[in-house]
Parts: sequence; structure tokens; C-alpha cells
Amino acid sequence: MDTALADLDALKALNRRFIHNFVTNDVAGHDAILHPQFRTISPAGAHLGRAAYLRYWASGFDPEVIVYWDMRDERITHVGDVALVSATNKYTRLRDGTPVTGMTCYTDTYVREHGRWLCVLAQLTSVAPEHHPADSTIVVAYVKGQLQPGVGGG
Repeated sequence: MDTALADLDALKALNRRFIHNFVTNDVAGHDAILHPQFRTISPAGAHLGRAAYLRYWASGFDPEVIVYWDMRDERITHVGDVALVSATNKYTRLRDGTPVTGMTCYTDTYVREHGRWLCVLAQLTSVAPEHHPADSTIVVAYVKGQLQPGVGGG
């Protein structure tokens, strides 16, 4: 297999793993794909270091609150030992029993060190309704924390 295609396949798999780690609150699995210098930038512009981020990860997804979650419009830019992995998450959260739907776009920056891709930065941006990607771009979807087979790549 071509090296560029192998890298693309590896990065796609890491992106799916990243999403699955979130939905399942898998801190150990997520810790394994983060660079030691990892940090995140929230949609509100807050910066969070690796340790605080992983503490949040332990309980960040509650399937009784986030009743729908998908990943769509995946885009991967790979340049040497750096890769930008972007996609949009659509979510439906229950707030006081009322479903609220929205979308957040993320860009995860990966670096390859010692033959492994590790995420060094995750940046999240709220998406205005006029920029919502179509359902036809869904890669994976979860309902109440359960991966939906036959939806996108699920």
C-alpha cells in the first residue's frame, strides 16, 4: 500500500477512535492517542491542558443527556509528519427535557513521532446553521451512546 494512503487510513481510524473514546468516556484509550504536550481550545476560546482535558473526558458524554451524536464532513490534510483532521459533530442534547440540536466543527492536529500519530491540539468551533454539513456526509452516528450500524461507516 502507498505510504500516503496508509497514513490516510491510519488518520481516519484515529478520528473514529477519538469520537468513540468520547462517546464511551474511554480515558485510557484516549490518553494513548494524545501527545504529552496536548491541549484543547473550546468553542468559547478557553484553553485546557492535557490533565484537565482527560478529567473532563471521564464523564463528558452522558447518553441520557446527549441522545444523538454523529461525525460528518470529515476532511484530512496530511503534510509530512503533520496532519489536520477536521469534521463536524451534530448533537442533540436534552436540556430540561427539551431536545436542543447543534453542530460543532473540530480540527485535531496530529504529529507523527517515532512512527505513531499523536494528537497535539484539538480546536472546537460552533457551526452556524447556514454552514451545517448535509446528512449525506455522516461517517458514524450514535444514539444514546450506541454506534448505529449501517450509518456512514458505523
